[in-house]
Amino acid sequence: MSPTMKCLPTSPVFPVRLRRLSRSRTLLPLLRRTLQIALGLAGATLALGAGAAALGGCLIEPERIAEVGTPVAGVIERVEVERGEQVRRGQVLAVLRADVERASLGVAKSRAESHAELEAAQANAAFQRDRLLRAEDLFRQSFISQQALDQARTEARLAEQKLRQAREQRTISRQERDVAEAQLAQRVIRSPMDGVVVERHASAGERADDRPLLRIARIDPLRVQLVVPTALYGQLRLGSPVAVQPELPGATRLAARVTAIDKVIDPASNTFRVQAALPNPDLALPAGLRCKAELDSAAPQAQAPPPSRG
Repeated sequence: MSPTMKCLPTSPVFPVRLRRLSRSRTLLPLLRRTLQIALGLAGATLALGAGAAALGGCLIEPERIAEVGTPVAGVIERVEVERGEQVRRGQVLAVLRADVERASLGVAKSRAESHAELEAAQANAAFQRDRLLRAEDLFRQSFISQQALDQARTEARLAEQKLRQAREQRTISRQERDVAEAQLAQRVIRSPMDGVVVERHASAGERADDRPLLRIARIDPLRVQLVVPTALYGQLRLGSPVAVQPELPGATRLAARVTAIDKVIDPASNTFRVQAALPNPDLALPAGLRCKAELDSAAPQAQAPPPSRG
């Protein structure tokens, strides 16, 4: 064995060199990543000075997604829509069986629309009022006794009480009718917004409970999610124009407007998030696409569109 090989294990310098080499290999990827970020930010800053800034990659999402279910349990009678179908707000999506509810509504309507009891109470009250007036007149002329007058007054009070009860009963009957109508309406599932059916989880004959029956996505407008370098933070405002290039064969550049800007910077990546609204009136562009975005600082600024409420 050579003298050099014999001295390696006993050399106090050799482990230190190994540790330094290991640290260098660990730090090298971090240094490369830091350099890439720095070059990217510098490139974005130079592009901004030229009138347009590359914002990087982005994602096109639905503006809103709704999981549509039913507030009451029951058996599905029919489903009116299929996956991929366009729907309007308030459109019927599915119907639950409602034989009992329809029967209850029929009874409640009959009671609410019946006037016989109220009309009879009104006629009796009017008759007893006239009878009391005659009794008081006869009592003043001493033709009837005090007892007869008291009897007329009692009957008049009872008639008025029955009239109030009949009116209250009519109000209750109308409320019962409204409740029955509301219960029947709960058996009909309607779309909460304009959109497209992206998932259908139920079919006729199945039991509906607390699970979603359908998923509806609003894709007009679309929402563009961007992660932007901090160097561009001061250049973006609500309403700033953003050119979006979807990663879809044949797709052209589209114009979007900034609708939201995060107020907190991510220190790990030195970036912040931005949302933009992308009009899609003919629903030609699907959601879920990746894209590239660019800020055109030379374009006129516009006020951001208000968020949808429906």
